[in-house]
This record gives sequence, structure tokens and C-alpha cells, in this order.
Amino acid sequence: MQKKPVVIGVAGGSGSGKTSVTRSICRRFSDKTILVIEQDYYYKNQSHLPFEERLNTNYDHPLAFDNDLLIQHIHALLNQEPVEKPVYDYKTHTRSNKVIPVEPKEVIILEGILILEDPRLVDLMDIKVFVDTDADLRIIRRLERDIKERGRNLDSVIDQYINSVRPMHLQFVEPTKRYADIIIPEGGQNQVAIDIMATKIETILLKNRTK
Repeated sequence: MQKKPVVIGVAGGSGSGKTSVTRSICRRFSDKTILVIEQDYYYKNQSHLPFEERLNTNYDHPLAFDNDLLIQHIHALLNQEPVEKPVYDYKTHTRSNKVIPVEPKEVIILEGILILEDPRLVDLMDIKVFVDTDADLRIIRRLERDIKERGRNLDSVIDQYINSVRPMHLQFVEPTKRYADIIIPEGGQNQVAIDIMATKIETILLKNRTK
């Protein structure tokens, strides 16, 4: 009988380095060991709304996420059942018709800005991590990402940061730090913290495999 997967939540503000931390941890293990589920893939489907209305979506608010589907998928993976992860299209501001087949693995990393905001998600986690990075670095990283990867222009990214990202971070993201078991300053640059996380995961896996 296979052991229940280990669930790790990696939260932090937009541009904090969550993805860098997750990738650094994944590099310590084989592809067959760790599954990454990004909260960004679980934005709500908005295909029923006119495009003009979709443009007003506040992607940094808890209500933007389809946590019901995310939780359903995590429960399935914990029961060793495969799922189909949705794909979000940032250019059309709604869920695409594509899905990504996902198989359960020994470790599930849930990564996202508000992954610690929903108590239902927190209750599923064995380890909770918050990546804590200064606001000036976060905005620079977000600028680079949104312009290069999401086809945005400078003015729109700055406007979104001032009107949505920053106030939502202060209201919803920053307070979830209190739920973290581990706080990692400076994200992927903090190799000591990443080493500690990797060692902890190795210890849990060894314990599970020898039971």
C-alpha cells in the first residue's frame, strides 16, 4: 500500500521567489518524487464574461481562485488518483481548453501567493513555507515576468501593482505568514533554508518508505 503523499505549501508575495525556491527543492530529487501544483493554474474560469469585464479581474484577491477545484484535485492525488490540471490563458483572461494530466507522487508542493489563506488548504499541508522578500525586489521581478512572459506593458503592470497587487498583499498575503512553519528570507537565494527544506523532505520520505 502506497503512503499518503507529503503536502508542502509554499506561499509568499508576487515576485518573492516562490518558484525559485520550489525549483531549487525539486532539483534535489528525481522527477518521479515531487509534483508541483501552482495556484496560478487555478484561477476561475471567466469564459462566461465579456472580455472587457475580464480585464477588471483582481488576480491578487482570494476570490479570483477556484480553490474548490484545487482542493478536489489535492484530495484525489492524496488518494493516488490522477487529475487534469487546468491551464489559464493570461492573454484572454480566462481558462483555456487545455489541461495537463497529472499523476500522484510522493511529495506535492502547492505554490501560490494565497496558498496559506484558505484554511481548507492549510489543513491538507504537512509543511507550510512563506517566502519573505522585500517589496522593491518583488515589484522588479513582477515587471520582468509580466512584460516578458505575459505580454503586458510597463504602464499596465505598474498600475496593477499600485491598485491591486500591493493592497492585496498587505490585506491578504502578508497576514498568512503567521501560519508558516518556516519563513525563508530572500527566496531562491537562500541556499541554507533550501538545504534545510530538502533535508526535511528526505527525512520524511525515508520514514515513509521504511514503514
